[in-house]
Amino acid sequence: MRRRRLRALLAGLTAVLTVSGCAAIPSESQPQAIPRENLGQPTQEIPEPARGLDPLSVVREFVRASAQPTSDYAASRAYLAANAREEWQPDQGLTIIEDEFSTVYAPDDDESTDSDEQLVTVRGTNVGRLGADSAFIPSDEPVGVPVRLRMQPDGQWRIVDAPGTILITESDFTDSYFRVPVYFFAPDSTAIVPDLRYVVARPQSGLPARVMDLLLSGPSNGLAGAVRNPLADATLDSNVTGANDGALLVPLTGVDGESLQEKQLMVAQVVRSLQTVTTSRIRLLSDGTSLVPGQHDWLPSEVPAYEALSSPKSELPGLMTVDSRIRSLGSGAPIAGPAGAGAYEVESAAQSITGGQLAVVESAGPRRVALRVGDYGRDNPVVDLPAQTLTRPSWRPPTSAGSQSNELWTVADGERVVRVSRAPDGRWTPQAVNATDLLAVGRISGLRLSRDGSRVAVIAGGQLVVASVVRSADSASVTLRSPRILQPGTLADVVDVDWLSQDTLIVATNSDSMPVARVSVDGLRLDGYSSANLTPPMQAITAAPGRPIVAADSTGLWTANDVGDVWRPHSHTLAGAEPFYPG
Repeated sequence: MRRRRLRALLAGLTAVLTVSGCAAIPSESQPQAIPRENLGQPTQEIPEPARGLDPLSVVREFVRASAQPTSDYAASRAYLAANAREEWQPDQGLTIIEDEFSTVYAPDDDESTDSDEQLVTVRGTNVGRLGADSAFIPSDEPVGVPVRLRMQPDGQWRIVDAPGTILITESDFTDSYFRVPVYFFAPDSTAIVPDLRYVVARPQSGLPARVMDLLLSGPSNGLAGAVRNPLADATLDSNVTGANDGALLVPLTGVDGESLQEKQLMVAQVVRSLQTVTTSRIRLLSDGTSLVPGQHDWLPSEVPAYEALSSPKSELPGLMTVDSRIRSLGSGAPIAGPAGAGAYEVESAAQSITGGQLAVVESAGPRRVALRVGDYGRDNPVVDLPAQTLTRPSWRPPTSAGSQSNELWTVADGERVVRVSRAPDGRWTPQAVNATDLLAVGRISGLRLSRDGSRVAVIAGGQLVVASVVRSADSASVTLRSPRILQPGTLADVVDVDWLSQDTLIVATNSDSMPVARVSVDGLRLDGYSSANLTPPMQAITAAPGRPIVAADSTGLWTANDVGDVWRPHSHTLAGAEPFYPG
């Protein structure tokens, strides 16, 4: 995205932070949480900094002012010397740091001999970075940013060499930026895929235009190549505005020649992407006329539920493996067929999203396992995939309603990511997935393909990693790209993971203080579940849209619906059971 596009996104936040000075000039300012008083109050002008600030306080207030992107960060530029105000060109992203940070003078060896010059370092803990594409990228790299100041002729300290990036605290970022899922589609189906992005929150009236700008710019770098964008050739004919009758007018151009089906997908993209920032009816036009003939305005309730392909059917209660057999989570009874009757020594299993297919990993002798794939309730053939270990299989969604899945994934021996595809003759054959970047993180002990098929969540070296699934045009080759470790400084010893929704993960860990946690797919948000009633170590966990979470600890199965819930015993709990929903 060009710099002028980012400036357009950032223009419009009319807010000011009250700044305050310090009475003394300490050698170090102690870490402290940054208060958020007065954020979002409108102002007509940017006030000059308080007089008499020492260099440490100037740098600290400079960081605080970065919460105000108004007029190309005019509030931050107020702390720069006159020449630096004109020359400062920070990059197009934001570096987000924890609220507690410090400003310290440089060591004597690095200090200037000029008494009118000071070198100050901003020290803090990195949370991540907001890229030029407005997507969050997690990081735990230490922050040590040098800032050079000089005494000005009026006796005030001002910054003469500012950081090359905008520094902003996590709380200020949360207050100043609004999270928006922008929607695209799976490459070979109508499964809709959310792409989490962040836009300047104020003024609220400009949010729809900022979201449309993101949508038309395409998927974030992390999802590039993993999703399809029906709006790829679309642009805005004029500004996004409110019509006199209360509708929100979105005038597109460049899409008139597209098919009706493609236009309906465009409607879903726009309406779903805008639903978090407006309650107005969306009036979608193409070169001045209705994008879809016969319907001018749209509400979210009028858009088809494109999540249906990626959501398990309500009549499928889920399954569990226990004592080498598969049982129903709904009744506790063994399932029909050899997998429930004990004909296989089941280690793990996965049921397809539609419920009609089953993949089973069975023990096949000392240090050897086998993968069986086929119809649910039948005797399933063994796939030619020699391995000592296989992770629990994960099904790709079907490409259309009423069809079956043609692909599932597993990891062999912790280092070979494999997709098993159904050939035209019905046989299931393994194919290697290019996972070079992902394997650099560590040995893989778990993998869950997202139920829309666009991402994988992986446990690598005990850490939680998300990567995008990029397929060649004919799907002959598949590569895992842009792997990102989520909450790298917090989440460790991850035991199991599942997709709670298309943009949210649930994990079980070996942490006594946070045995179960919910994590946004970009890693910015982490919420720990109650540990009440759970008895470590955790064994497994499963989740799905609209379903209670089921966790397995050392005593059996427990369920919860939300973060604040106390875990309740599952109605069919069994010691050693490992639960799984379809997918």
